[in-house]
Amino acid sequence: MKAIIYYSMSITALAVTFAGCTPGPAPQPKAVVKVADQQLQEARKKLQQEDNATSEIAWKLGQACFQRAEFAKDDTERARLAQEGIDACRKLVAAEPDNVGGHYYLAMNLGQMCRVKQLQALGMVKDMERHFNRARDLDERFSHAGPDRNLGLLYFRAPRFISVGDKKKAMRHLRRAAELAPDYPANRLNLLEALIDAGDQPGIERERAVLQKMLPAAREKFQGDEWAADWLDWDQRWPQLRGDQ
Repeated sequence: MKAIIYYSMSITALAVTFAGCTPGPAPQPKAVVKVADQQLQEARKKLQQEDNATSEIAWKLGQACFQRAEFAKDDTERARLAQEGIDACRKLVAAEPDNVGGHYYLAMNLGQMCRVKQLQALGMVKDMERHFNRARDLDERFSHAGPDRNLGLLYFRAPRFISVGDKKKAMRHLRRAAELAPDYPANRLNLLEALIDAGDQPGIERERAVLQKMLPAAREKFQGDEWAADWLDWDQRWPQLRGDQ
């Protein structure tokens, strides 16, 4: 599961929302959770086998913690998983300040913690923004243009007056993500959502046409257990953004 799925954050309204595809058989949630569990256990085992917490192995644990937290049974479990990811990635970026994966998944796990803390989490939002920007400076193509994708969603979802919300910034980053990784469904669907919000009818029609054409190929490209959770979300969002619901 190389992408990030969906989450909302109450008052901060942060959502890392990767979107849809053409209709098809959706994976069973239990199977998706099982894959996330396996990935987390593998990441923990690999990190324990290392002499230190640096290198790609550390941010892979942060990635696995974030992904498994998407299916947490309650806030206690989500906070525990998020903290594990935060700790691993903070240690990594302290030792390797230029590690893009460390900054990226530190921000993602801070997002999970925001989901738990809600009103208490407003102070974390700037920290998320800072680490996403750092990841963008290091490698804007990381995780299919993930830094721009998530900055765009952060600015799009967060409140304007009490947080970092800014629709102009959001559109700029979402467009950039679609430019950098145009064949990645999340980038096009997030942009479509923002265009719908802005009432940009020519843009809406253009993006819907692009998605209609590209999604069958994307289903072939992004396949397998590691992508099951992403498609579970994408299959749900695409009909809504397409205007079917």
